Amino acid sequence: MKKAMLAVLLGAVVASGCTVRVADMTVASTKNYNLNSSKFIKGERVIGEDNYPVVLFPLGFPNIKAAMDDAIQKDRCAVGLTDVVMSSVNHSFLFGMIGYRVEGDLIIDASLPGCSARA
Repeated sequence: MKKAMLAVLLGAVVASGCTVRVADMTVASTKNYNLNSSKFIKGERVIGEDNYPVVLFPLGFPNIKAAMDDAIQKDRCAVGLTDVVMSSVNHSFLFGMIGYRVEGDLIIDASLPGCSARA
């Protein structure tokens, strides 16, 4: 009985983790773009992540800029995100995953070459 309880407790510790909200932003971008453009369109909601495995210690260093770039690059006409939620992900105890998650609505610039059909 004690071994079963210990196994359940150990399984819960290994499977546990947490996601912590780092920031909420109205608009965010890692790209240079024309703020005076009059052809911005709100796009779909996307999620970008930058994760690394943990095997006793992290096998890399996650970067929130890489997570934001991953989200923005879901559409070639996107220049940023709106209604952004940035989160730190830590699902590890000896083994698991650490990283960052960025979620937001795409800002599409229809004035970019090849993007005028969006307007």
